Amino acid sequence: MLRSFVMCLVLIVLPLQVFAAVRSVPSTEGALTSAIVDARPGDVLLLDPGRHQGPVTLDKSITIDGQGKAKLHGDKTGSVISVTGKDITIRGLEIARSGSSHETIDSGIQLHRTAARILIEDNHILGNLYGVDIHGARNVTVRANTIIGRLDHRINSRGNGIYVWNAPGTLVENNNIRFGRDGIFVNTSNRGVFRGNLIRDLRFAVHYMYAHDSEISENVSIGNHLGFALMYSNRITVRDNMSLADRDQGLMLNYTNKSDLVGNLVSGTGGKCLFIYNAHRNLIGDNRFEGCGIGIHFTAGSERNAMVGNAFIANQTQVKYVGTRDVEWSFDGRGNFWSDHPVFDLDGNGIADSRFRPNDLVDHILWSQPAAGMLLGSPAVQLIRWSQAHFPATLPGGVIDSFPLMKPIDIPIPEKIIPLEKAARANPVWLRERTENVSDPLASH
Repeated sequence: MLRSFVMCLVLIVLPLQVFAAVRSVPSTEGALTSAIVDARPGDVLLLDPGRHQGPVTLDKSITIDGQGKAKLHGDKTGSVISVTGKDITIRGLEIARSGSSHETIDSGIQLHRTAARILIEDNHILGNLYGVDIHGARNVTVRANTIIGRLDHRINSRGNGIYVWNAPGTLVENNNIRFGRDGIFVNTSNRGVFRGNLIRDLRFAVHYMYAHDSEISENVSIGNHLGFALMYSNRITVRDNMSLADRDQGLMLNYTNKSDLVGNLVSGTGGKCLFIYNAHRNLIGDNRFEGCGIGIHFTAGSERNAMVGNAFIANQTQVKYVGTRDVEWSFDGRGNFWSDHPVFDLDGNGIADSRFRPNDLVDHILWSQPAAGMLLGSPAVQLIRWSQAHFPATLPGGVIDSFPLMKPIDIPIPEKIIPLEKAARANPVWLRERTENVSDPLASH
């Protein structure tokens, strides 16, 4: 009796891989659909080189492997691959020709709420409305894919490269995302990691809303309208990212609280390196803000943010803060580096011997009355600035750094990224779209 019971128990818990098989799927009409229907949990379907017919639905624990040579193309309706099952791997495919409906979020790969523990890696996802839609699925990994979106509509009418909604435990890493609307759009989804992605030529590289307790690290945004838009989110870590030659803003904090922005580089943004709007109790440290129109613009009552160890280098305006009280930008005897602060360090402790105010009364006048810029070179303006320098009591409220640093933090750009940055500076995508035929990523396929 005991032996029979043990045998039954073994059969129940015996791994499915014992019964799994590796099956070759020819690139003939209907072959892939039939192979999916006939597959057992744990099977590996190796797709032969060539074009396979979609759309398909994956509802059982199998692996679809294109071996880097198979193409899975839809019929331009719905999503090319719909995933409703668990423990599924999609690898080594070219995935193209989804439908064009935003209502149904037509995608190259669409994961539904019943999906869990899905791995999507080493695919080329080309010319779909959305690249990957993770819609309520759990514990999904999207790794090392090339995702190229569309350019056949105005940018706000396109789909996102990766769309994450209510999908806790998502890992998105080392993907190359280009064209479309937003590179990675995360909405109402906690405990995600978005790491090491290269994102170019879009509206927002990362668009983050109502997403708490997450990590955004080591991503590179090049030539987008805005790099990292982080909104309505708490306790997020934004570390070691780069925003290079983005048009309007590199980083934006909007109603984002109790978060860490550390070790990021923003360079060559036409607008603002960092925009802080109604964001509180954040650590903003050891970042490099360089060559932007405005280094940091903060407003709307942003309070209790620690600013320390940052480098403000050659921005047209280092700081824009319209307020009536003084705000200290140093912590525990350490402030920030300012490229326009000509001072000495006589005791050699790395801290400048005089504090720094990046703004004066003239700046406040120019922000409220831009036409006053015509008077910048006049003797009256020079007299006002001389008076404020010698009589600090006449200064308006604003940023004060009591312990400016003598040396800036250095954040080098990787060599493989430098050519992409130079190209974006020379010919940004919002100009290229008007002159180049780049509307069909599949034109050469």
